Amino acid sequence: MSGQIYLLDDNSKLHSMRETPYDSESLLQTLLAKYPHLLAGEQMDMKSPRRWILISQEFGVPGEQDGSNRWSLDHLFIDQDGIPTLVEVKRSSDTRIRREVVGQMLDYAANAVSYWSMEKIRARFESQETNDGLSVDEQLMELLGPNADVEAFWERVKTNLIAERIRLVFVADVIPSELRAIVEYLNRQMSPTEVLAVEVKQFVDDSSRLKTLVPTVIGQTVASQTKRSASSGVSQNIQLDEFIDAIESQGSPVRTAVAKTIIDWASSRGAEMVFKLGSRDIGFTPGFRIEDRIQYPIALKHDGLLVFRMRNYDSHPQFAQPEVLADMRSRLESLPGFNIRGGMQGLPCVKVDQITKEEDLNKLLQLLDWFLEKLRLTTGTH
Repeated sequence: MSGQIYLLDDNSKLHSMRETPYDSESLLQTLLAKYPHLLAGEQMDMKSPRRWILISQEFGVPGEQDGSNRWSLDHLFIDQDGIPTLVEVKRSSDTRIRREVVGQMLDYAANAVSYWSMEKIRARFESQETNDGLSVDEQLMELLGPNADVEAFWERVKTNLIAERIRLVFVADVIPSELRAIVEYLNRQMSPTEVLAVEVKQFVDDSSRLKTLVPTVIGQTVASQTKRSASSGVSQNIQLDEFIDAIESQGSPVRTAVAKTIIDWASSRGAEMVFKLGSRDIGFTPGFRIEDRIQYPIALKHDGLLVFRMRNYDSHPQFAQPEVLADMRSRLESLPGFNIRGGMQGLPCVKVDQITKEEDLNKLLQLLDWFLEKLRLTTGTH
């Protein structure tokens, strides 16, 4: 190594600092565990810099359902959007960093999304000792803010695992060209999984014992950043079976059954079937052609909330009529699980988990037909 940088201290003394290899791989691992900022989250997403909590070092990865751990991941972090970040550390002197580490990481990723659970990750995090003097609750508040919904955060972790929305990060003092090419290729091709490398160079001034650590993110080509919205909060299209899997993972047979019925209803009405993975939830938003454009009047979330997007239609003549709004409210109030969130000209909704009777399900379907018909009358489309 021959790199060199210069540090000017408070006494105007210039320190010449040489690029120096780490004494051991474990030293770099320890630095990452203590200082997650070394992952350079601001380089991964300039608009919304990534921040992390450390779940654990040496996090086990099983090779089968309910099996014992087959591998051990160097670090598991989770960012502020609940995206699991798998980190594997190697020194450049380790020949495995060129190709073998890629297969190793893909093994971890494939089995992690299959056999990890949010509950296991949360339990491991909450069982740890304090990190840098902070309790686990304080770490979460530092990551998410003082008024954050912690339960909602862990639900996002669960959703991201189900959707295979994870981040794979290779860390080394020097990323060799072979690994760089593989990372850039994988990051272009894999979605919603993100694949990156972080080069953390160490510069040392032998006389003063000062050290400077300089991280650089590798793998984010313009094409891959445009394709992937994992960190930006922009929704991504997913498939029907992924949406159903997300609902079934919640463990509510009623929610699953009602969701499938609503999906069948929308399909039979000629809707454009849109399933999206967002930063906070997974949703089904059927699109109906009304006059000359597609509109999305309802949204079904994977948490079982069916939302009527009335705030999009409060200026339409039909829904400006008090008697029409009163009729709709009466229909909604006849259903269990109704919540007038934001008022009738906001986002009234129904928790479908509570639609347990066939008569209530029929009422809901009748309401959906009524609502769609009113929208078409509003614009003159029949």
